[in-house]
Amino acid sequence: MKIRLKDNSIKEYENGLSVLDIAKDISPGLARVALAGEVNGNTTDIREEINQDSDLNILTFEDEGGKKAFWHTSSHILAQAVKRQFPEAKLAIGPAIDNGFYYDIEVDHPFSPDDLEAIEKEMLKIVKENLELNRFELPREEALKFVEEQGESYKVELISDLPEDSIISFYKQGEFTDLCAGPHIISTGAVKAVKLLSVAGAYWRGSEKNKMLQRIYGITFPKKSQLTEYLTMLEEAKKRDHRKLGRELDLFSLQEEGPGFPFFHPKGMVIRNLLEDYWRKEHMKNGYQEIKTPIILNRDLWIRSGHWDHYQENMYFTQIDEMDYAVKPMNCPGSMIVYKNKSHSYRELPIRIGELGLVHRHELSGALHGLMRVRCFTQDDAHIFMLPEQIKDEIIGVIDMVDDFYSLFGFKYHVELSTRPEDSMGSEEDWNKATDALREALEEKGMPYKINEGDGAFYGPKIDFHLEDCLGRTWQCGTIQLDFQMPERFDLNYIGSDGEKHRPVMIHRVIFGSIERFIAILIEHFAGAFPVWLSPVQVKVMSITDRSNEFISQIMKEFMDSEIRGESDIRNEKIGYKIREAQMEKVPYMLVIGDKEVEDGTVAVRSRTKGDLGTMKLEEFKAMLLKEIVEKTI
Repeated sequence: MKIRLKDNSIKEYENGLSVLDIAKDISPGLARVALAGEVNGNTTDIREEINQDSDLNILTFEDEGGKKAFWHTSSHILAQAVKRQFPEAKLAIGPAIDNGFYYDIEVDHPFSPDDLEAIEKEMLKIVKENLELNRFELPREEALKFVEEQGESYKVELISDLPEDSIISFYKQGEFTDLCAGPHIISTGAVKAVKLLSVAGAYWRGSEKNKMLQRIYGITFPKKSQLTEYLTMLEEAKKRDHRKLGRELDLFSLQEEGPGFPFFHPKGMVIRNLLEDYWRKEHMKNGYQEIKTPIILNRDLWIRSGHWDHYQENMYFTQIDEMDYAVKPMNCPGSMIVYKNKSHSYRELPIRIGELGLVHRHELSGALHGLMRVRCFTQDDAHIFMLPEQIKDEIIGVIDMVDDFYSLFGFKYHVELSTRPEDSMGSEEDWNKATDALREALEEKGMPYKINEGDGAFYGPKIDFHLEDCLGRTWQCGTIQLDFQMPERFDLNYIGSDGEKHRPVMIHRVIFGSIERFIAILIEHFAGAFPVWLSPVQVKVMSITDRSNEFISQIMKEFMDSEIRGESDIRNEKIGYKIREAQMEKVPYMLVIGDKEVEDGTVAVRSRTKGDLGTMKLEEFKAMLLKEIVEKTI
């Protein structure tokens, strides 16, 4: 058989070799760190035999698939440790996630920090035992009998939902066996560092109607040094938590009167308005027109858009004049009504319509998280209506805009192409056309991308942009979704060169994603120390004595006239105290005004990052500050 490797080299082997056998042939060093395989795009166990010509990628901890296999095995180690400590515990599910793993468990005993420490120690014992993970399969009826004998009622439910002719896979390590599709690493001994991070409540299968389970989160690594680095990053992340900094910097708050509905304070509104102003200027430059559509629209509209059938559980409803209405969870149907309000010629296309639209989506209370996960947020939506031959150029235009926006804040990012989900609308032909168009645009731009199978929107495939912040964490923000379905459902058309009606193609896209979430990301990325152009207060002017107050008033008037956001601090406090307080408030520049400065008409300048910059003429300082603001220096 011929095996094509990641570098496109081709090796020939006899049929029946495993991924591990091939790794050993390539390099003993590679075999030592190999965790799983990717055969023809599917992640597999490293002991999986290959019996035909295949593309093979050997996965290590540096690869996402390798990490997932490592952390999936770690979740089994966690479950085994829990069963040793609490034999009466019932196990639900334990997947790998983006940063580690968790396991959902039913047990009457509430897990305490001491319990987590004891479970962690037991996990390290299991690691030391170096137990081999062995896969076996059973027909559905035998599998049901097996888990019933184990007393694992949640596993019984999972298997019962599978078709009768299913073959069910399990993994065994020592005395412990778990229902699992895999893949897993060879043995528990590869795990060198373990840390259980927290316990949270989680409803079985995510439904409030089901029992609340205990979810233990953990992280593991193949090297102890990696765990140390990760825990250091977590400590830094705690300091940067946007909820903590939001309170301390008086940017926003979340109140009991509206869980998941954030309140923006004056300083938070400065940041928000600056982002929206920048958005409007850039969109105007790129040929977009801005609209505003209603928050509440009737049931018929949401049936037509498909949201009533595909998104109802996330929506809020009301009745007006005995008719059903819904609060909009997305802006797109409103844009389509605006487009349809008058007839269009092919000569007008593409038509680019943008909206900073407030949307509402129902989130479970346990999922709410500061500004990252809220129940109402503003999406910087835009919808582009175009001719089929304009698709690629329009997608490339959006990609260029996204790049400009993210570069402004110093973000690196990676791209994922998400394909058709199971619950989707439209024909396979339309989906293939749409997916190919997105792929071609990415390839023409020379952008590396990852395929995210089955994660598209219900009406079309999409490109997602994942930002990387200064701690290396990623956040999904921008998206480009190509849609052949909504124009059909809303009967949108244009008059072509032949005088006949034709259906436009539509792009849905956001760049910030959610303004609220983007602000949260910025708070954590900059640790609240925003660049000068984005800082709610750009300069604080502080007096040493009351004799400085009149001069400070003149300075503040000049700042106001120049649209510089300044605050004065003329309290009867020591200057050292005022400076420390301004540093805590993360103000970029501080001006200290004493008798000498009043006499000379100068200002003593301190920088948030560079400390004392010496004495300057006020005009010199203003010119320096305005240059930073205009250039949007990071």
